Amino acid sequence: MAKVTGIGGIFFKSRHDSAALAGWYQQHLGIALESWGGAILKWPDDKADDKGLTVWNVADKDSQWFSPSDSAFMINYRVDDLVGLISQLRLDGIPIVGGPESHENGKFAWIMDPEGNKIELWEPMAWDEKNKGA
Repeated sequence: MAKVTGIGGIFFKSRHDSAALAGWYQQHLGIALESWGGAILKWPDDKADDKGLTVWNVADKDSQWFSPSDSAFMINYRVDDLVGLISQLRLDGIPIVGGPESHENGKFAWIMDPEGNKIELWEPMAWDEKNKGA
């Protein structure tokens, strides 16, 4: 049987100015934009010890996971230094709406983009019970 092998792209519609929103992601999350306005994220750029993976999950209709956003989606971005990124985001005046937290598979924090979409930031680690609370 044919099957899905990974995430090929993340696409979402801007509510206002798409170029300004893309620029916000470039400035604050370091997503390098291509000349056509989008980005190409490559696995070889990711040096995490989990060897690279993407989590896929469908949330329950009553889930509060995406709160305070009213969007029906949330994107999780893998990051290489969560503490450093949080420090930079705070310097830029971007509030951290949750975290940082340590779990078995890494460290997490949450922010909102300018259009009210909740973003999950994840510094991945190979699954290990010792990571929790570290």
